[in-house]
Amino acid sequence: MPRPSSITESFSHSRVGRAALHFACLLRRKHVRWHCAGIVRELFGHRSGPRDAEHEHRANGWAFAVALSLALPGIPAKAAEPAANNTTAFELLPAVQVDGTGLHLHQVAAPTRTVLPNIRLADSPPFGQTASFSRAQLTDLLSRVAPDLATNAWTGASQIRISRRARALGEAELRDLLTATLQSEVVKDRGELELRFSRPWSPVNVPDEPIALKLLDVPATGVTPNFIARFEITAGVERVGPWQVVLQARLWKEVLVAKSTLKRGGPLSAAEVTTEKRDVISMREPLEAAALSDPSLDLYEGVPAGQTVLARHVRARAVVQRGQFVDAYMRDGTLSISLKVEALGDGATGQTIRVRNPKTKREFYAKIQDEQTVLLAL
Repeated sequence: MPRPSSITESFSHSRVGRAALHFACLLRRKHVRWHCAGIVRELFGHRSGPRDAEHEHRANGWAFAVALSLALPGIPAKAAEPAANNTTAFELLPAVQVDGTGLHLHQVAAPTRTVLPNIRLADSPPFGQTASFSRAQLTDLLSRVAPDLATNAWTGASQIRISRRARALGEAELRDLLTATLQSEVVKDRGELELRFSRPWSPVNVPDEPIALKLLDVPATGVTPNFIARFEITAGVERVGPWQVVLQARLWKEVLVAKSTLKRGGPLSAAEVTTEKRDVISMREPLEAAALSDPSLDLYEGVPAGQTVLARHVRARAVVQRGQFVDAYMRDGTLSISLKVEALGDGATGQTIRVRNPKTKREFYAKIQDEQTVLLAL
């Protein structure tokens, strides 16, 4: 009994196989004309013996791939196979979470080898609510914005459930938002605000996107050591809330503090004071370090050691003393009148004091210009 031949032997003895060998040798650029003639003879010459024409036509494609694999080992033989069908089918997901920018095609379909275009299909549902779309509804939406893609088939789930992405707003993040908003809108440059919650804050869900805090109500007196604030959270045009919290506040600022007991009457610039960062939320007009550079300020009241120096503790040095006679001027358009008057009180430059005409004994109010001049106010 004759030995059965293998597939390799059968292929190598076929006309297609011999043509493939000629082609492989042709790629090595040796005996080019002889191998070209061999390829033409084997593929297009007279066929000996019965053979299925369709089968040999298909084999020609495989012979070309085998020849390429022999000459260029880096190219796989399957590269010569017919290209696969490029028709894309969208696989619908059962559920998806989106942000406030809207529903897009690449969000509702499962990832594929082809990158789906960023096409907006519909508005996002309001935060806290859900929406559903069937395959037919998505096809209708695609036909409006991308008619070329509306013909693609849908697989996967029969409908998709759309909800909004959410995250928890914790106490630390809320405190930072409240502090920043109150600092910029209420406290401003009065000091550095520090807040604490009087009661624990339970986390709440807010949109998982950039958010901002909007104050709805604060006390008319502003930020105090204990106060109530109402607010809401905004994400774009959406609003979440409102909520109400009870807060404890401190206001830190660099102020002047007496190192020792300060006596009344001396200049502030020569007093024994230092600067410290203290809570000034309950203080009225504490003095800052810049006040030391003003040589006209004198201590008007005594200050115990360790206490903050306030604005009421100092006063501008008087340039006009009580009982002093000064020149008083009165102007009305181009008319100017001057006379000698007696000061009835002490005053610094820019302050208004009472003066008296020594002849008529009539009293007026005058604004101090300098040590010898006042301007009468009519």
